[in-house]
Amino acid sequence: MIHESWKPIFDNFKFDIDTLYSNNIVYPPKELIFRVFEIDMNKIKVVILGQDPYHGINQANGLSFSVSENIKIPPSLKNIFKELKLEYPERNYEFNHGNLERWLYEEKIFLLNCSLTVIDSKPASHIKFWEHFTDKIIKYISENNNNCIFLLLGNFAKKKSKFIVNQDNIIYGIHPSPLARGFIGSNIFIKVENKVGIINWSN
Repeated sequence: MIHESWKPIFDNFKFDIDTLYSNNIVYPPKELIFRVFEIDMNKIKVVILGQDPYHGINQANGLSFSVSENIKIPPSLKNIFKELKLEYPERNYEFNHGNLERWLYEEKIFLLNCSLTVIDSKPASHIKFWEHFTDKIIKYISENNNNCIFLLLGNFAKKKSKFIVNQDNIIYGIHPSPLARGFIGSNIFIKVENKVGIINWSN
């Protein structure tokens, strides 16, 4: 259920979700589209911005970079886990699956994709449908939660900085995709914790 703290945003948008799903195979399942909004906006510590849900069968679960426990861990998420283990060897992190829901519900890490749905095997296919809405979400969090840090990974995410009121609350990084070089060894999560305090990144 969408938390009441998001009401001002959702009251101003009308979504014809059925149209999106009527003629194509679309991910994630309808009931998971707004899953990330189940937590209180005022309690968000970190926003991690993704571009698109995963566009393979059974991958997308409503949270950016996350997949369900029985699904193979995608390459970008593998790199995120690799970097966390590199930055915090003393914590002995073991990532046996790719489900990041504990990050959302317990650590208050808001795993937002700029597009909330995608057509099977067609990345960015619904970005124009959702982008205005998710831009408003970024701005709304920025204006109403002064303690929230925005982790912008990659060029697409960095373009969203214009919607963030306090530029000191932004941490820029390289996208964790294996196609982009420089994420591994960037100490990006140490930079996050330097601003928000210790986070338990185990999943």
